[in-house]
Amino acid sequence: MPARTDLKKILIIGSGPITIGQAAEFDYSGTQAVKALRSVGYQVVLVNANPATIMTDPELSEGTYLEPLTVEFLEKIIATERPDALLPTLGGQTALNLSMALHEQGILAKYGVELIGANAAAIKKGEDREAFQQAMIKIGVDVPRGKMVHSLEEGLAFAREITGYPVVVRPSFTLGGTGGGIAENEPEFIEILTRGLSLSPTHSALVEESIVGWKEYELEVMRDKNDTVVIITSIENVDPMGVHTGDSITVAPAQTLSDVEYQKMRDAAIAIIREIGVETGGSNIQFAIDPKSGRMIVIEMNPRVSRSSALASKATGFPIAKIAALLAVGYTLDEIPNDITRKTPASFEPTIDYVVTKIPRFAFEKFSTLPNLNPGGFSDRLGTQMKSVGEVMAIGRTFKESFGKALRSLEADVRAEFSSYTTEELEARLYPSPTRIYAILELLRRGEQVDHLYDKTRIEPWFLTQLKEVVDAEHDLQTEQNRLEDAEDWRFVKSLGLSDAQVGELMGVSETMARKERLAAGSRPVYKTVDTCAAEFEAYTPYHYSAYELEDEVRPTDKPKVVILGSGPIRIGQGVEFDYATVHAVWALRDAGYETIMVNSNPETVSTDYDTADRLYFEPLTLEDVLNLVEHEQPLGVIATLGGQTPLKLAKKLSEAGVQLLGTPWEAIHRAEDRAEFNKLCTELGIPQPKGAVARTPEEALKLAEALGYPLMARPSYVLGGRAMQVVHSPEELYWYLNGIYAALTERPSILLDEYLENALELDVDALCDGKQVVVAGIMEHIERAGVHSGDSATILPPVSLSPEQLETVRAYTRKLALAVGVKGLINVQYALKDGVVYILEANPRASRTVPFVSKAIGHPLAKYAALIAVGKTLDELGFTQDPTPGFYSVKEVLIPWLKFPGVIPVLGPEMRSTGESMGIDTDPYLAYYRAELGVGQHLPLSGKVRFIGADHLKADWMAAGFEVSEGDYDLLIALTPHPELRRAVETGKPFITTLEGARWSLEAILRARSSSLSVRSLQAWHGAKKPAL
Repeated sequence: MPARTDLKKILIIGSGPITIGQAAEFDYSGTQAVKALRSVGYQVVLVNANPATIMTDPELSEGTYLEPLTVEFLEKIIATERPDALLPTLGGQTALNLSMALHEQGILAKYGVELIGANAAAIKKGEDREAFQQAMIKIGVDVPRGKMVHSLEEGLAFAREITGYPVVVRPSFTLGGTGGGIAENEPEFIEILTRGLSLSPTHSALVEESIVGWKEYELEVMRDKNDTVVIITSIENVDPMGVHTGDSITVAPAQTLSDVEYQKMRDAAIAIIREIGVETGGSNIQFAIDPKSGRMIVIEMNPRVSRSSALASKATGFPIAKIAALLAVGYTLDEIPNDITRKTPASFEPTIDYVVTKIPRFAFEKFSTLPNLNPGGFSDRLGTQMKSVGEVMAIGRTFKESFGKALRSLEADVRAEFSSYTTEELEARLYPSPTRIYAILELLRRGEQVDHLYDKTRIEPWFLTQLKEVVDAEHDLQTEQNRLEDAEDWRFVKSLGLSDAQVGELMGVSETMARKERLAAGSRPVYKTVDTCAAEFEAYTPYHYSAYELEDEVRPTDKPKVVILGSGPIRIGQGVEFDYATVHAVWALRDAGYETIMVNSNPETVSTDYDTADRLYFEPLTLEDVLNLVEHEQPLGVIATLGGQTPLKLAKKLSEAGVQLLGTPWEAIHRAEDRAEFNKLCTELGIPQPKGAVARTPEEALKLAEALGYPLMARPSYVLGGRAMQVVHSPEELYWYLNGIYAALTERPSILLDEYLENALELDVDALCDGKQVVVAGIMEHIERAGVHSGDSATILPPVSLSPEQLETVRAYTRKLALAVGVKGLINVQYALKDGVVYILEANPRASRTVPFVSKAIGHPLAKYAALIAVGKTLDELGFTQDPTPGFYSVKEVLIPWLKFPGVIPVLGPEMRSTGESMGIDTDPYLAYYRAELGVGQHLPLSGKVRFIGADHLKADWMAAGFEVSEGDYDLLIALTPHPELRRAVETGKPFITTLEGARWSLEAILRARSSSLSVRSLQAWHGAKKPAL
């Protein structure tokens, strides 16, 4: 029975489109909370505009609303659903801010909705920096000297009189440190504070003394209504203060705190959560310690489930979001059983006997080539504003082992590049940046002293010493003959986190040979269990990691096993959509009677929740780690086609090693991914293609380009997310591309040159094939024209611009191609329509990033079907044999985090830059577009002033619609050429449009929105609608 019987229906607000600072961890926490609340009898209504998430699956809650996260839409949903309570702490900063707005505007009181988990006073005290400072002073916890300011003048006076420079600016109520920064001098301070005040919803910012270089720690804390407080784990940042914790390498548990320091921090955390008044649930509290004096201060707290909560949950096995949800409805920690031990309650603090390392992943290469207003151009320097797009986590018995595993999980091997730098160049890279750690490692290899590196980086000497010990062992391997004679030698090397590939390179042999030598020496990993209690009690949840020790802790079972490879760290081009596909595969195969084994290295995701698969292996997605696991588990086979390019790149070598690939075989993958093979196949099938050629070298590319003629689309083969794609209009531009963007790639794949179909209409098609039959599940029309990456274009399903004959041509080509390639599962095909001719551009024989969107638009779980086809089911057996046509329009729009990259001017092109997406649904295609725009924060004005840059030919239409043309201030900017005003629009939060099609769709959407009530409807209700009519 529920603890609170007066509550029946609970509203949960999600975090919206994935963006920097708010990624998949909120899908994970929201999903866990929804499942927990429903398991104890509550109804759940969920609101989130992001279709790429598991939490927005219609089976998960009673009412799922893919609507814009605005107060207006939330009020309509509350009026429709009449929830009893709102749980505000599971959707990141977005949900917290919206919940506060609903409270402050009286909407919650109007409909009798109670805030549970954290009340408005606690949220305000925890989030409002001024109130938080006063609360800390009251309970005797030290804080940095600072002042909340509401104007530039007030800030300047405080900085001049009290703090001096450097000084830190932290705007109130913003996400991931947005708008904040460290000012080294007064001009920088004026710039940062002006921006911060404009971005803060309360037009306020905290100006405080700089604690850059101090050691940074976090404690994850939970409290119940009986005032029981538990510390879930401590987390230590390897990077010192000055780098946002989301961008820092972090380690759990803290490695360099003395027991006295830890107890002092623990006592402070308990006092803080009580004083702030978080009645129930989790909070993340950040501390800093001065390495010289030992002074400890509290930096901030998040009175909600945070990014660190996801990491702490995965690091300990303690499901913070689930327990926070249950505490919010009145359970107490001692009443909630620990799923892993089944003996201890949740009030039993987790203890861990291993080390966890998190390393963030960045996508600077996507923005560094764009026009930039900053005098120095694009900078990769890290600061207090978060910039990473994803992260990896690894578990090892020691810091060295977990660090090595985490580093290889990043899929970014830059050792060769850094070994070519001079010592001076490496020294110049010791400022905080995504690649600083590689510079440190290379300098250690060259004999640099730990003390010197500490002076330059302020990274705790203990961590630097640990890295030096790894480097010393590398040197021994390189210089000593017969260094690895037996299993014990290998065990030592492996305990340092070195991979077979690294050992092979050091010893001058291939990875395959190193693996053979290791196996011949009898050195194989065992798998340990994450159990929350350091093996004090038996663990029932199979959540494992590898170690080179003696005792294996995996229970043998008799069920047929299937391994599903995850997608690794989120990055632009490979986001949460692929995690969605792998989770669906796990669920489908579990229901079909298989034992599912998930392999992944990403702590933010639903796939790495301890109860998603039958077994979870938190391991790097490398050939070595996957082969070790397959040898250990002996599964029927491995599914490598649902997690994006990461597992797909392993397919060939896994197949060669004798691993059974379930679903689409390696030969079929090669047929579609290898450009020469694909071109030949399309010619045989009579499917038109743009003229193209494959060049093996840059020199050959320049020659072939002359024969093909310009403009051309140039790109490397085997990439994801339009990495290094460019439209080139002349030999000079191609030469610049080959010597710049292409030359910067670590691997040098062949170069694809294709005729660029200017102004063509592009289409994305997702289809399912069982080897005999093909269902075209969804045809999406791109709203932006050719030249904008499919992942960055708004798309509509079903299409509105194609004739019935053209649609039938697309379907026929897709069927022919899928059968000829030999796909068993999902295939994504991209087409371009120009002058009435349908051209094929490319095919991906795997789950694409559009699978969640299409699945929700058509009401069929495509990834589940693909997983069942992989184990032998047919489309007939699945009951899915007809191409579906939904009774409404669905539009996907993207979110690009322009604000996080100072000076960058927004430009859409063939290289993908979006991190997330929203979905709009309506019977009117333009209103679906309008909703999707609102979903990504593009608040199109229904009236007002419009400024046009390079778009004079559009003025008449907008004036006819009642808009005023302005050369000064504006409510909407339409700039069809790159212009500094676009950057100003980004920084002031004004809506802007950069494409002709976007301008046309937006105007029509505005005209229709003026006369529409924009009612709300759940996804469950939509899937009974009739066929739409334009």
